Amino acid sequence: MSIRDLSVDELVARAVESDRRAVGRLLSIVERGGEAADHLAECLQQVPTDGHVIGITGSPGAGKSTMGAHLVAAFTAAGRTPAVLAVDPSSPLTGGAILGDRVRMAAVDTTAFIRSVATRGHAGGLALAIPGGARLLAAAGFDPVIIETVGVGQVEVDITAAADTTVVVVAPGMGDAVQANKAGLLEVADIFVVNKADLPGANDARRDLELMLELSHVTGQEDSSHRPPIVMVNSLEGDGIAAVHEAVDAHHVHLIESGNWPPAGAPVFATSSAAAPNSRSTYSSRRNSAMTPLSPSSMQSSPATSHLRRPPASCGSLAGHERHLSSLRRP
Repeated sequence: MSIRDLSVDELVARAVESDRRAVGRLLSIVERGGEAADHLAECLQQVPTDGHVIGITGSPGAGKSTMGAHLVAAFTAAGRTPAVLAVDPSSPLTGGAILGDRVRMAAVDTTAFIRSVATRGHAGGLALAIPGGARLLAAAGFDPVIIETVGVGQVEVDITAAADTTVVVVAPGMGDAVQANKAGLLEVADIFVVNKADLPGANDARRDLELMLELSHVTGQEDSSHRPPIVMVNSLEGDGIAAVHEAVDAHHVHLIESGNWPPAGAPVFATSSAAAPNSRSTYSSRRNSAMTPLSPSSMQSSPATSHLRRPPASCGSLAGHERHLSSLRRP
């Protein structure tokens, strides 16, 4: 029987057993939305997940894909099975997308699962299907799940609601200390990576970030339990990647010790192909315990979430597949 002939229930049963073709098919269903995606969301509620979701974001040309490829290689070398959702911009003129981020990851070990996703007009740095796709990959046993955003501007911070650990990549020439202290993207980082550290101005970028962190108490954004580390990286040579790996794992430990792990709530699948509002309220937060996961009543009453709806209450039995991810057979 062709993979296209399987029902959503059958595909989910295969996906939690690490069938990559089933995972790919389900990701396509998530991207298309509709009733099948609603049903899939309900099925995934039966599958416990504990995958660590890592967001990599930054301005265009900062080197996110190259750095991310090295990070994925570090995870596979450590015996883990990462998955990547690489978001590429869609053309405002043709609607097409090159989906070129995965080209920079061509040399990554085949243990990793890599999927390119087009924004399809969605603002905020992500595609509408990303929260549901991340949930699916975690349910399939991939850990960590890495989300790479499109090149973003100062206020495109949707990644913070979809990821547990947010890595912000900057490059020399990002601006002066005044630029570093502006509100927006730099405020949401759990880890800073100064990429292209071999270029002039890299130490200046680090100094400006250090100054911003020193002044964070003025804006009330200072977290006494966690100060975002600043890691110097040369992605072309792979220098500093081990330090990024260590910083990501250290932040994961911090989430556990601070009681913010495992994350509360799971993303709700989007069923409309239209662009969603650029609002953090459109996702259930994975890293901010102060945000309440979406409920049916809140979605009915909130204009910001009118494009979302809960999946139907029924779902085919997944008997024999409801188990903790630590017992799942990894790909």
